[in-house]
Amino acid sequence: MMFRRRQFLGLSAGIMVHPLLSQIAIAQVYPAQPVRVVIGFPAGAGGDIVIRIIGQWLSERLGQPFVIDNRPGAGGNIATEAVVRAPSDGYTLLLVTPPNVINATLYEKLNFNFIKDIAPIAGLTLLPNVMVVHPSVPAKTVPEFIAYAKANPGKINMASFGNGTSAHLAGELFKMMAGIDMVHVPYRGAPPAITDLLSGQVQVCFASTPVSIEHIRVGKLRALAVTAATRWEELPDIPTVNDFLPGYEATVWFGVGAPKNTPAAIIEKLNKEINAALADPKTKARLADLGGSVMVGSPADFRKFIADETEKWAKVVKFSGAKPD
Repeated sequence: MMFRRRQFLGLSAGIMVHPLLSQIAIAQVYPAQPVRVVIGFPAGAGGDIVIRIIGQWLSERLGQPFVIDNRPGAGGNIATEAVVRAPSDGYTLLLVTPPNVINATLYEKLNFNFIKDIAPIAGLTLLPNVMVVHPSVPAKTVPEFIAYAKANPGKINMASFGNGTSAHLAGELFKMMAGIDMVHVPYRGAPPAITDLLSGQVQVCFASTPVSIEHIRVGKLRALAVTAATRWEELPDIPTVNDFLPGYEATVWFGVGAPKNTPAAIIEKLNKEINAALADPKTKARLADLGGSVMVGSPADFRKFIADETEKWAKVVKFSGAKPD
């Protein structure tokens, strides 16, 4: 009887340990082939720049290429659906961006449930938007811009990087709080929007810092304010929108996710390596040059952040009546 009991206990222990050993083995060999990171916007957009910096670091660290796969369209939904339908093996990842949480309310029907179908891995960086205008706009401050907009209702064209993007909703929040009317002009990504802003085809944009900072520095665009709650150290003399519209805050952020049911060992390994990348002085400096502050944390931290952002922007979408293309 004692022998049988010992056999049973040994077998039970083996059953409990086996999954753990399998997870360890998976983590040890991963990645054994190139990893594809799908992003929902064109090359040259802010998220594209950020993920290429992180992808290069991961490639050098883990010995396999992290290949960027740009799949623009439908506010990032095309890219997201491609990842949702990919195998849960860690070899297809998603660059998670604000449109992922905005689209949950913006679109009445999607072929996926982002919160349920994408497993958060890690946040990457948090950046302010910058309210930038073409130099032909006479306003040099936010109050002057609001006064100009009220004197010219419906005559100011506000560019965004597409319906439901952070640039769009940051502008909608501004319109809502300032009580002004601007014409929203959505573009298919940041590059064409910035191109038309530089030429004066549109007058204002709540642009991400990676695609606007150099144009601000050389005087091709005028920065009126940053959209974060506090001033940005790269433009210390530029006030925040919050200084004039108390309570206003809108930030751009980027992170990484994977299809649901991706092995926990892979999620944990990627989280660990991404956090190591964010702690690397050179990588951190490159992100800082773009205006970003790093988002070091666990997968659970990133999951909570996503949930909070989803709730916040749902209110703005509903108030503004924003609709997808």
